[in-house]
Parts: sequence; C-alpha cells; structure tokens
Amino acid sequence: MPELSRFYGITIRMYFDEKEHNPPHIHAKYGSKAATIKISDGDVLSGDLPHNAKCLVKEWVLLHSSEIEEVWKTQKFKKIKPLE
Repeated sequence: MPELSRFYGITIRMYFDEKEHNPPHIHAKYGSKAATIKISDGDVLSGDLPHNAKCLVKEWVLLHSSEIEEVWKTQKFKKIKPLE
C-alpha cells in the first residue's frame, strides 16, 4: 500500500487494488490506531484515531482532496505534500 504522505506521526496510504471499494477513501495510521477516511469530506468511515490526529487528517484531506481524488481515479501513485 503506497504511502501518499506522512506528517506529525501520521501515515497516509491508499490501496491500489481493483477490489478496493467506494466511496473513495484513504487509510490513516497513527501509532497503533488506524482509520479509513472519506476523500470527499475527511470523515471517518471505519476505525478510530485520537481526536487531534483525526482533525489533522481531515484538514489534510480537505486541503488536498483534488490531488487525492486524482490518485484514486488514475491509480497513479504520487506523493502529496504533508501538513506543515
């Protein structure tokens, strides 16, 4: 699962697999916690992250949603700028 970005101890990844299902989403991991996050609005689909990590991931998704959606649609991996 390629890594799209990494910031503040959070790793953002996306599966590149025909079996991957809608809605378009990413996988965020922070320590031992992990969640699946919708690209459209940054909301958690499944799993859990600490509140601060969840807020940072949502901010990142909203800032980069068009880039993330492009990666989802094309399945062409690229690194996306982290939060700073």
